[in-house]
Amino acid sequence: MAMDPEFVADCPYGPGGLLLDEILEIDKENGRVVARMPTHEDLPLTREQRAHPQRHPRHVSGGLMVHMTGMVGFVHAYYVLGLRHSDGWVGYGGRIHMAKFLALATMGEPMILEGRATQVRKMAKSVFCRYALVFTQGGTKIYEGDQSAMWMRPDEAVAALANG
Repeated sequence: MAMDPEFVADCPYGPGGLLLDEILEIDKENGRVVARMPTHEDLPLTREQRAHPQRHPRHVSGGLMVHMTGMVGFVHAYYVLGLRHSDGWVGYGGRIHMAKFLALATMGEPMILEGRATQVRKMAKSVFCRYALVFTQGGTKIYEGDQSAMWMRPDEAVAALANG
């Protein structure tokens, strides 16, 4: 489906940080979301690469892919859990349990970003999620991750960050 303007407006990042152009699948029953990310030379970090065709080809940086795991988490929180940033919900990455960069994501063909909640624990003032993530490009697996995040309202988030 095309990007819902309400979803885009609710995102804690503007379009230059959301970096998705289409939501491909929402499977609430199985806690799975799939989105599409264009790949082009003007992506953050990518545009700053000092690329060389043989030694260092232009590619989607690993750091940007880690950021995109958070955007997939936001898609999940919004569409599957019903959490809205505009209602005070904020997500914070908690731990990268595993991250595998399996191939370079090159310019041109979009990446398909899939996230599936493997664990969801709803508490009185927060929601804990653990995600299995797979990013592909043209049938090639680019990234595989196992990460967790905590969704909280700002007053709880500020207190949690202040208390370490």
